[in-house]
Amino acid sequence: MPPSNRSSLLDDRVRVLHMLKAAREALGFMAGKSRSDLDTDRLLARGVVHCVQEIGEAAARVSDEGRSRIPGLRWEKMVGMRHILVHDYYQIDEDVVWRTASEELPQLVAEVEAALKSWPTSDPAA
Repeated sequence: MPPSNRSSLLDDRVRVLHMLKAAREALGFMAGKSRSDLDTDRLLARGVVHCVQEIGEAAARVSDEGRSRIPGLRWEKMVGMRHILVHDYYQIDEDVVWRTASEELPQLVAEVEAALKSWPTSDPAA
């Protein structure tokens, strides 16, 4: 459950930037790689999994107001996947990780970049 009153839009912006950075890193790790590389390159697998976990952790801490600025993102799915990767780490389905990273992260990057263009960079209440 995201915090609603404890977090400002600036805090949300920082978390969304963390999500963007992690998504870009995962996509960079995967550049030129195939699904089978995830099985043989443990560094690749652990790097992509960690990035997806980080996205879910940051997403969990974005307020409802912050989430409403990017309504196209599947917030609960991101948080849920983070829980699976962290708590059920011993049975990670690497097909799901690959599909999520290769199909969902480019959309996340595009939507976050678009939202950040109009996101306040200073506290309007200050």
